[in-house]
Amino acid sequence: MMRGFSTVELLVVIAVIGLMVAATVPQMQPLVQQLHANTATSQVLSQLRLARQTSIAQRRSIQVQFLGNNEIKFVRNEVPNGQTVVCDLFLDGNVQFLLVPSMPDTPDGYGNNNPVEFAGLGGGPNVMQFQSDGTFVDGNGNPINGTVFLGIPNFPSSARAITVLGTTGRVHSFKT
Repeated sequence: MMRGFSTVELLVVIAVIGLMVAATVPQMQPLVQQLHANTATSQVLSQLRLARQTSIAQRRSIQVQFLGNNEIKFVRNEVPNGQTVVCDLFLDGNVQFLLVPSMPDTPDGYGNNNPVEFAGLGGGPNVMQFQSDGTFVDGNGNPINGTVFLGIPNFPSSARAITVLGTTGRVHSFKT
């Protein structure tokens, strides 16, 4: 007597597994979006911290430019004059500078009127930079505080925020 599974039994098991996978995949979408948001937040956080450390170590100011809805450019100011692009960061996974409706401000309270807000200005002043002493200042050398809000459109659970304290250059992230 032969033992084993018939073709029909195998097809039924494969169909049941397929149905279980099909039911599980939509449930995983918010988790995948949150992972993309976490990755982008880590990238921005580490690049801002690296820009601050680089400005201190190399004794050169590093400009931070927020371009479009998903790009940050870091530019080193050379002495006596000139500039060098240190890093051009594009956010991955459909993450962009985004202010989710009804999103509260961060505990630091630097404002939440715009996705990128420094010194009370949407997008920040024309020139924002880390100085060689680690401070984050505008073009006139005044310390500026600000927040960068990140998220994925139509996924409120992906909302994240990063703040910069001008007087120290401290960079901190929040999951809102």
